[in-house]
Amino acid sequence: MSDSTASSHETEAGETTAGNYFVSNYPPFHFWDKGSARYLGELLAKPHAPGTPLGVYFHIPFCRKRCHFCYFRVYTDRGAKEIQRYLDAGMAELARYAASPFVAGRLPKFVYFGGGTPSYLSVAQLRSLTDRMKELLPWNEVEEVTFEAEPGTLNEAKLHAIRELGVTRLSLGVENFDSHILEINGRAHRADEIQRAYAAARAAGFPQLNVDLISGMVEETEENWRENVRKLIELEPDCVTIYQMEVPYNTGIFKQMKAEGKLVAPVANWATKRAWTGYAFAELEKAGYTVTSGYTAVRNPERTRFVYRDSLWKGADLIGAGVSAFSHLGGVHFQNITEIEQYIDTVESGELPVLRAMATTPEERMIRELILQLKLGRVGAPYFREKFQVEVGQKFQAQWLGLAEAGLGEWNGEVFELTREALLKVDSLLHDFFLPQHQNSRYV
Repeated sequence: MSDSTASSHETEAGETTAGNYFVSNYPPFHFWDKGSARYLGELLAKPHAPGTPLGVYFHIPFCRKRCHFCYFRVYTDRGAKEIQRYLDAGMAELARYAASPFVAGRLPKFVYFGGGTPSYLSVAQLRSLTDRMKELLPWNEVEEVTFEAEPGTLNEAKLHAIRELGVTRLSLGVENFDSHILEINGRAHRADEIQRAYAAARAAGFPQLNVDLISGMVEETEENWRENVRKLIELEPDCVTIYQMEVPYNTGIFKQMKAEGKLVAPVANWATKRAWTGYAFAELEKAGYTVTSGYTAVRNPERTRFVYRDSLWKGADLIGAGVSAFSHLGGVHFQNITEIEQYIDTVESGELPVLRAMATTPEERMIRELILQLKLGRVGAPYFREKFQVEVGQKFQAQWLGLAEAGLGEWNGEVFELTREALLKVDSLLHDFFLPQHQNSRYV
């Protein structure tokens, strides 16, 4: 095993310090640059590669309250007119893509509304938004529409309206079932709102209902966590997503740490978070769930799919509209401007609001798909042989051997399977697969 992997193992086993540990893309974001945005204009003028699925992400950056651990671009002080101006800008941006040769005529396979809090919008705003989206990029072939929601923003009427819009996968940001833990971590909702929202969501008839939890939040205890898992299983959601608390630099928790001169975050250490997540997965398995990634478990893997995730991890094109949104088109990564006023002004001036971008090489695209698919717990050689003409077993022989020697997985010649221990800390194992020029920082 390489020194870089051993070092990351030591860090992941210790206290939680500031920084992003979750690997969501490759190459790392800090290698993207403003100058590379020119590649986007060149790309959009060309036809797309046949057979590549297309998805749409729309970022709704408004919330009732900013969580102390939140690192997304969100706003809590915008009125109805400001929100409408933002939504208009988002549709104008999407219209630019829809009219380009690269996108024109393509029908999206998946749509994702993220935030922020999409459920913060009114029913009228949501209807107008989705109607306009469908006019630009019709949903005739959409297999999944995912919608993130905060329990306290939901009621029966809104949930039925969201279902009528075409949403098939509702994701409830529960995080914890204890009102005190929710309050001290800055969440806007409370325990009683979770129960009401979940019951109403079930009654609305969503094909898939996902519940998010976070292990290791401020003041979480083992007793609290076990009670969370019990209540979670009692609800019987179709899908469960468990994140392990991290403290990025632009969070309220980090600002407090900095003001107090502390290096260690006031949350559970990595070993505890791994153990708690492992406990949750084990209990979910006893209840009939199947663990399908380092973060998810589903009740019925034959019926419950996550099209957004699985498509992106296999190289699908994604149009990300809205402030700070990320996109991936034809091998070009790009991110939008991260300040809402500048974003709106740029779109209204007729320009694409791109902040930074990176045109990737075929090798970088292959590595991206490899490390993202490792999060599922297994990587198959035939997929990479057929798509990239690469024998990943040979190319990454040293990495597979290092993981096997550490008892973290096994390679049978065609498939590498991670152990449960490895899956629980999978993000700390991915850096060894990076190209040498991208291994100069753990933070992605």
